[in-house]
Amino acid sequence: MKPFAGSFTQQEALDETVIAAAADVLRTGRLHRYNLVKGEVSQAARLEQAFAAYQGARYCLACASGGYALAIALRAAGLEHGEGVLTNGFTLAPVPGAIASAGGKPVLVEITEDMVIDLDDLERKARTSGARFLALSNMRGHLADMDRVTDLARAHGLILIEDCAHTMGAAWNGTRSGNFGLAGCFSTQTYKHLNAGEGGLLTSDDPEFMARAIMLSGSYMFYERHGAAPPAEVFERIRLETPNMSGRMDNLRAAILLPQLDRLDDAIARWNERYRAVEQGLAGVEGLVLRHRPAAEAYVGSSIQFRLPGIAGHAATGFVEDAKALGVDLKWFGADDPAGFTSTHHSWRYVAAQSLPQTDHVLSSLFDMRLPLTFSIEDCRQIAAIIAHCASKRVLARAS
Repeated sequence: MKPFAGSFTQQEALDETVIAAAADVLRTGRLHRYNLVKGEVSQAARLEQAFAAYQGARYCLACASGGYALAIALRAAGLEHGEGVLTNGFTLAPVPGAIASAGGKPVLVEITEDMVIDLDDLERKARTSGARFLALSNMRGHLADMDRVTDLARAHGLILIEDCAHTMGAAWNGTRSGNFGLAGCFSTQTYKHLNAGEGGLLTSDDPEFMARAIMLSGSYMFYERHGAAPPAEVFERIRLETPNMSGRMDNLRAAILLPQLDRLDDAIARWNERYRAVEQGLAGVEGLVLRHRPAAEAYVGSSIQFRLPGIAGHAATGFVEDAKALGVDLKWFGADDPAGFTSTHHSWRYVAAQSLPQTDHVLSSLFDMRLPLTFSIEDCRQIAAIIAHCASKRVLARAS
């Protein structure tokens, strides 16, 4: 079989409109978001206005990273030191890291075979844990039944904060991911849907919450220079009691994000074309299970996941090595030790050990692959054929 020659870490080049926007900021020397001349609106404030409009939210804060956005969201929402925070047992390490950095203790919830939070286990732990917060991770772009999530949050008095690092632009029954609870937290790290290298966005419709978040982000008393902020009187109530935890976004990052935001919906359409090409190539492969996508979910297919139920440790690493030899870079979430971004709850040793047998069972056979927009549709078909070939080889080996 012909090996694939593309790179799974090569993002699309940033075009001339992005380069020009960056150059304009660099020529001023005013990269700090509050360093303005009279009458000027900063690039960071413009981004906040534009993303709030895109998201359909009243308020937006541009900050240093998606993980930082989640941590200050928890702080702004009133998380107290040592409090439990419900979150998925399967997520990336910045989510439990953000909870820990805000002083919380992650209370891990099982996931289903479709890689979303198990709502029955969530209901049990909402009843028994005493947690007031749910930091819901839409891990790898998969949305749970958000109607039931919000019903559960309402019934149990949970403050819902969504980690939307992988679901910027996604929706459930027409409502954008990030708009179901108190706040939505987004990432603009290189491998997410907008590329600033690093960066984050926090959205909410709650004025006092957002005023606290803006103060926490390090606004000093320059909160009036924000583009999508509550009125000044809201800040007057909280400005002297909220600590500065500097994590602002600078004008350079904001400037390169604005042109990308204008084209986000086009990028989503192209990601989904690539996702469907791989999905179609893997459908029907014996022993390989794809996620069921509910009709209510409008997704962003910037990565794809599948399971090979029953695969054992050495067989799983062998499968990854077989694919790698043919140029396809897969990540396996069932390994004992973290590799790159593929850590599991067993390696988060700052989190109290918790029993998650269902999650462990799912992760033991779960594989993950990025789908950068530098791939063509034909590339995606070739990649799917390689995965199908390697999976079939493993199925035959088990049968013999």
